[in-house]
Amino acid sequence: MQAPVLVLKDSLKRESGSKVQHANIQASKHRAVADIIRTTLGPRSMLKMLLDAGGGIVVTNDGNAILRELDLAHPAAKSMIELSRTQDEEVGDGTTSVIVLAGEMLHVAEAFIDKKYHPTVICRAYNGALEDAIAVLDKIAISIDVKDRSTMLELVKSCIGTKFTSQFGDLIADLAIDATMTVGVDLGQGLREVDIKKYIKVEKVPGGQLEDSKVLTGVMINKDVIAPGKMRRKIVNPRIILLDCPLEYKKGENQTNAELVKEEDWGVLLKMEEEYIENICMQILKFKPDVVITEKGLSDLACHYLSKAGVSAIRRLRKTDNNRIAKACGAVIVNRPDELQESDVGTGAGLFEVKKIGDEFFAFIVDCKDPKACTVLLRGASKDLLNEVERNLQDAMCVARNIIKNPKLVPGGGATELTVSATLKQKSSSIEGIEKWPYEAAAVAFEAIPRTLAQNCGVNVIRTMTALQGMHANGENAWMGIDGSTGVISDMKDRKIWDAYNVKAQTFKTAIEAACMLLRIDDIVSGIKKKQAPGAGQAPSKPKIEEEGDADNEQMIPE
Repeated sequence: MQAPVLVLKDSLKRESGSKVQHANIQASKHRAVADIIRTTLGPRSMLKMLLDAGGGIVVTNDGNAILRELDLAHPAAKSMIELSRTQDEEVGDGTTSVIVLAGEMLHVAEAFIDKKYHPTVICRAYNGALEDAIAVLDKIAISIDVKDRSTMLELVKSCIGTKFTSQFGDLIADLAIDATMTVGVDLGQGLREVDIKKYIKVEKVPGGQLEDSKVLTGVMINKDVIAPGKMRRKIVNPRIILLDCPLEYKKGENQTNAELVKEEDWGVLLKMEEEYIENICMQILKFKPDVVITEKGLSDLACHYLSKAGVSAIRRLRKTDNNRIAKACGAVIVNRPDELQESDVGTGAGLFEVKKIGDEFFAFIVDCKDPKACTVLLRGASKDLLNEVERNLQDAMCVARNIIKNPKLVPGGGATELTVSATLKQKSSSIEGIEKWPYEAAAVAFEAIPRTLAQNCGVNVIRTMTALQGMHANGENAWMGIDGSTGVISDMKDRKIWDAYNVKAQTFKTAIEAACMLLRIDDIVSGIKKKQAPGAGQAPSKPKIEEEGDADNEQMIPE
């Protein structure tokens, strides 16, 4: 027996074969990710309290928010976190379900790996199951009319029923629908584009009650006019001009020295500066604006000219806010005052007003005619509460957006998953060869969602699940599911518990694809990299220590 050959450095360790798959399954299913998230599914969900790196606390049950704060060592678990992130960015809801489902898919695969099944066989079966699951979704989905306000309300409500704010029921749902309906833009061909990130601003102001929250028909900004004494704080039907340039004398780019020979020249210099500013102001005042808003600075002198003309001015506004105001009142943001045209003046707003809320001043530009941007004003007792409400609102708006884009519904409350599960079980009998078993297991895995719902309600899980499986047995009764707040088996159509079709479809796709990816990993080489090629390493935020699992570095996007 010759001496063993050392290929890997001493500091590296390599695990391979089924050991790795077990480790990955364990990491993603049991001890870690899926179980942390599990109790946050459904209306009776628990909240999690997390201490983040800055020492602040986050109290939430939004799957993505929780996982974002976790700092994990295990690469497979990290890849699970990416799942919920993807889900959040793609459809905004179903972040919890996707983790629970993926965890379950891996869990059922464990048995097959023990039996020495090849991972690609399992993956093939899973992908087959995924295609059929989506087909089932198409079959049971029903279309709705986006214009029908009450249906939309029911829908958004059932989607936030699982969140902390469900006790304020209609309030958040109303806010979300108002906001998304406002900023929806028709692209033609029946398509609607709703840009939540850009055109809906959520302003959280502590104080007051949650009931005071509202969607403004316009924009609000955390600024006061420059000279509060002189400028008007309330203007009806204002003419608004938005600028993107400083109203002050331009300084030279680099340091310039001006040598003055005569004393009078100094006066001339100052005079030129003043004239320059006066010139700009006159160009603006030609259009008789009532409000001038600029993203850059505005000097005292310009302020004087404007206030003399009775114009209110606001300076140093965020670019994003400026874009929103432009959308809301129909103004065009102008880069140079001498290029102003009448068409650039925004006349769509009904009221400009500066109000004091709490101890800060806010400028409101409201009552707009056809605003394409809006601000949601949230009031609440504490910062933590507001953050949570904002997260819920975000989810609610995403749901509303999804429905506007693709107005199809599937039943909630685990009913969809059970129907899919039953149909797949039937189909599995017609599949030949070895793939039959993993396919059937995938069918069983879909039951994780209704089962978790039942667990969180505290009902007898086994009885409830058997009753439900019986009802769904032949793929009929597609609408029977668990009413998450009471745990009673009921018809989802009557209880108005819905889910958006593309949220569900995305959940299934993400979960199964991720499970396949993790099953395919059969080798983890880990250790500390001694030298890194210059420029190869990430930013030197903290000394980089390679976790076990350099092997799947592709999926690890640094947090």
